[in-house]
Amino acid sequence: MHQETILPPPPNHSIPMTACKILLLVLDGISDRPCPSLGGATPLTAAKKPVLDKLAAEGICGIMDTIAPGVRPGSDTAHLALLGYDPYTYYTGRGPLECEGTGIHMEPGMIGFRCNYATIDPQGRVTDRRAGRIHDTDALSQAIQDGVDLSKFGVEFVFRSGAGHRAALALKGEGLSHCVSSNDPKKDGVAPLTVKALRAGEKEDRTAAVCNEFVAQSKKILFDHPVNKERLEKGLGPANIVLMRGAGEMGIFEPFATKYGLNGSVISAASLITGIGRAVSLPHIEVEGATGSQNSNVTGKIAAAMNELRTKDFVLMNIKGADESGHDGLSEQKKAFIEKIDPLLEPLLGLTDTIIIITGDHSTPCCIKDHSADPVPVLIRGDGVRMDDVVRYDECSCAKGGLLRIRGVDLLPIALDLINRSHKFGA
Repeated sequence: MHQETILPPPPNHSIPMTACKILLLVLDGISDRPCPSLGGATPLTAAKKPVLDKLAAEGICGIMDTIAPGVRPGSDTAHLALLGYDPYTYYTGRGPLECEGTGIHMEPGMIGFRCNYATIDPQGRVTDRRAGRIHDTDALSQAIQDGVDLSKFGVEFVFRSGAGHRAALALKGEGLSHCVSSNDPKKDGVAPLTVKALRAGEKEDRTAAVCNEFVAQSKKILFDHPVNKERLEKGLGPANIVLMRGAGEMGIFEPFATKYGLNGSVISAASLITGIGRAVSLPHIEVEGATGSQNSNVTGKIAAAMNELRTKDFVLMNIKGADESGHDGLSEQKKAFIEKIDPLLEPLLGLTDTIIIITGDHSTPCCIKDHSADPVPVLIRGDGVRMDDVVRYDECSCAKGGLLRIRGVDLLPIALDLINRSHKFGA
């Protein structure tokens, strides 16, 4: 009796078996510790987030020490690590990266600072280190740029506004050093500090003197500025002093395309993340309404990322609102933000040729209102990814996943292997 041969179905070439692109979505400060106001749950555990949970269920999960166990990451060192640039090699301070993020071109050797607009009272005490989270400070920064004169030191400077209350200062000249302190007292109710040299040396003393002169001159300019007079009339705290910190010397970064053979871009409202991208030659994609706060245009960011992935191999996207809630100690607000953005991530479920990585850059527990060394949850989802049994995206669930516990600098090499772009070690 003739038996019919059953042939296998033809391959479906519309569904690739190996992804060719990478989307790295950083939910800034997303992870936390148990919160009493949430019944001992973390905001991630308490939040209803079906899209994030589905992405976790369709991929492999783990937890990650962005730098190393027990090391509290800054957003700067964390993002460098996530991009595969060992911060112990590349990092000198946050300032130069903030400068790049505000559009200041930092040449090797220039000194950069991250700055805050802040409020001081008539007695000279800081009453609000963020000047009421002021926005639209371009007029203030331009007045400082036009009015401050550091020529007696033979030093050029560029001062630019960043997002919200943030700004950046870059110094260029001979005999400068990044080894100087901050004038930021890091708390309210006390006077700003005097910038001092952190080690003995003529360059350090000179740079400290330059910084103190900049603060003194800019304070006079801000005191009489129309923006601050208007704020006082409205009962708002004036942005009447610049607090500077995070001094660093601009180094040399190998371009991302040279390092990995991938083209890419960065989508972020935070000038720091934009600056890190620019430092490694990843262009920044502007998104209207992206603020880096609770009201950010996350829908626009997602749409921009999807559009970039049509022509780019790699996209880094940062969503920052949860970090803001953590720093403010608002666990219920942090939970609500997670629930707000979760449905906006639904378009990611349709990506079939892309490795999707979702992680935090650090934990920002509401109980300490600062970064902690607690590892962050990470998921990797896409074609060719082994799936584990994790079905929820949160700190403890992901810790049970097949990815186990990794470091930040391990993440991109894992993704490169999944898109078949890694190099064999050995014969």
